[in-house]
Amino acid sequence: MAEVEFLNLRECIIENNDIIQRRLINKFLVDQGLKVEDNVEYTFALLNEESVVATGSLDGKVIKYVAVDESYQGIGIANKIVSNLINEAHRKGTQHLFVYTNPKNLNIFLDLGFYEIAQVPGMVVLLENQNRGIDNFMKEISSSRKDGLKISAIVVNCNPFTLGHQYLIEKAAEESDILHIFVVSEDKSDFPTEIRLRLVKEGTKHLENVVVHQTKNYLISSATFPSYFMKRYDDIVKTHALLDIEIFARYFVPALGINHRYVGEEPFCQLTSTYNDTMKIVLPKYGIKVVEVPRMKEGTEVISASRVRKLLREGKLIDTKKLLPITTYQFLTSQEGQKIIEKIK
Repeated sequence: MAEVEFLNLRECIIENNDIIQRRLINKFLVDQGLKVEDNVEYTFALLNEESVVATGSLDGKVIKYVAVDESYQGIGIANKIVSNLINEAHRKGTQHLFVYTNPKNLNIFLDLGFYEIAQVPGMVVLLENQNRGIDNFMKEISSSRKDGLKISAIVVNCNPFTLGHQYLIEKAAEESDILHIFVVSEDKSDFPTEIRLRLVKEGTKHLENVVVHQTKNYLISSATFPSYFMKRYDDIVKTHALLDIEIFARYFVPALGINHRYVGEEPFCQLTSTYNDTMKIVLPKYGIKVVEVPRMKEGTEVISASRVRKLLREGKLIDTKKLLPITTYQFLTSQEGQKIIEKIK
């Protein structure tokens, strides 16, 4: 490809409300073998007249959908795309970036100052632009490491914290010497991160052998497990789950000496069920036993955060009392809680 042809390519920023251009980008991505999601906030593309030859997108801290037409590869176009995305992220005040991409693009991002965190061979690789970023986070959480024969972990979102969550945690704590609870840090839930974290801490403060952590960007985030935040199930979920579980086993397990992971039984959500099933296959290879606990019920129905949110949307706050620890219910009746309920409605 001649350099002059590269220089003649037209730069284009694709707005999410530009349906025609978005369809053009999505078709190009599908032709490049990429699964398209509708959750990007910024897309940069290079076009030859009206044909897309390269593109990349930004979703918060995550660079995704970087693709270059085969005819234009090897002349630095990928670098141009990624550099634009990095500059846009920096302009918005985001310095710590992640890349979720095909392993065949690994060297492109290594050359641009990214560092590999983990990968599912032949499927996906996750990188970040901070040298030893995840290692530094592991040093931070390892300060909470405590000795014991049975060191367990639970990863929860708690949107909001229910009696079901409390039941699972109490059972794991009773059966463990130490229980590490990781509350998903990604702020894509109805209840903000700091509120979910606070409610978990308040609802478990009676348990002396429990340590509550944030996950930051390294467990069930848009980078490690983007399917978690989708409203539907698709075939790529297992790949996302494998990556997230690999990170947990490779980094979190040795940092805290974890040898058991507790999960709630999932009879309804196919996504979570797939994640649990994948854990049962992968984690024993790392010496970690997966303990699946039947869900707590109220009447004939399981207690779930989604059931609580449904009642809140319907204006039935009083009906949530039987599903929640007193600490969560008291929060919902507070002025702060009422503001969240109004947003949920």
